[in-house]
Amino acid sequence: MTIFIELLLNGISLGSVYALIALGFVVIFRATEVVNFAHASLLLAGGYITAVLSDDIGFWLALLTGIAGAALVGAAIEFLVMRRYRGSDHSVLAIVTIGVDIMLVADIGRRLGTDILSVGDPWGDRVLTVGSVSLAQTRVAALLAAGLLITAFLLAFRYTSWGVAMRAAAENAGTAALMGIRLGRVSLGAWAVAGGLAAVAALFLTVFPTPGLEKSTAQVAMKAFPAAILGGLDSTTGALVGGLIVGVTESLATGYQGDLTFLGRGLGELAPYLVMVAILLVRPAGLFGTKELARV
Repeated sequence: MTIFIELLLNGISLGSVYALIALGFVVIFRATEVVNFAHASLLLAGGYITAVLSDDIGFWLALLTGIAGAALVGAAIEFLVMRRYRGSDHSVLAIVTIGVDIMLVADIGRRLGTDILSVGDPWGDRVLTVGSVSLAQTRVAALLAAGLLITAFLLAFRYTSWGVAMRAAAENAGTAALMGIRLGRVSLGAWAVAGGLAAVAALFLTVFPTPGLEKSTAQVAMKAFPAAILGGLDSTTGALVGGLIVGVTESLATGYQGDLTFLGRGLGELAPYLVMVAILLVRPAGLFGTKELARV
C-alpha cells in the first residue's frame, strides 16, 4: 500500500506538469484551431534559458527570464510564421508547426550537445517523508505550482477581457471579428501564454529525480499530447483531467512494470497512449471535447 500511495502521489504531481503542457496545446487550439506541434521546442527553449542563466543571476530570476523568453519565442513564432499562413487549411498550419519545431529543437540541441544542464533549483534531491510515504520535494513543488498556475489561468480565462475574447474567437471567429475582437492579438497572446506554461513545465521535468536538461527533454513534452487529446483539444478542463490521467497511468505502469513483464518492456512509456486510444474509441472528441455536429 505504501508503494501504491507513493506511485499515486508521484503520478498526480507528474500529471499536473503534463496538464500545464496540455493546457498550452488547448490554448493555441482554442484561439486558432491549429494543433501546435512546436510546443516541445517552446518547452526546450524555456528550460535552456533558465539553465544557462541560473548560475549567473540566480535561480528565481533565471526562471522568470526563462518564462518570459519562452513566451517571447511563442509570440515570435505566431507573428513571424503562423500569421503569414492565416487563412490556410488547418492541416497545413499544423505541418508548419512541425517544421518550426524541427528547426528550434535542432538549434537548441546543437547548443546543448551531449551536456546535461542543471537548472539550479533550490530543492535539490531532498525528500519529504510523512509516515512511511516518501516524496521528492520537487514533486510537491510541482503539484503546488501547477495547481496555482492552472487555477489562475482558469480564472483569467473566465473573468478577464482576454479570456472573453479567446472564448468568443473559439466559438465563432468570424462573428468575434465583426464584434471588434482582434483575432491576431488573441492568437499572439495564446502563443505567448503557451510558451510561458511550457517553461514552467520544463523546470519540473528537469529537476530531481531526472538528471537535468538534455536534448531528449523535448521528447518528454510530447507525453502531454495524449493528455490534451483524451481530455479534448478545445477544453481547458479536459487538459487538467487528461494530464492527471496520463501522469497517474504512467507512474503506476512504470512502478508495477516488474509484475507485468508478460506485457513486454517499456509499458510505462506506452500506457498513456493505450489509455488515449481506449478513450477515443468511446468518445472521439475526448472526455470534455465538443462534438462537432453536421446538418445536411
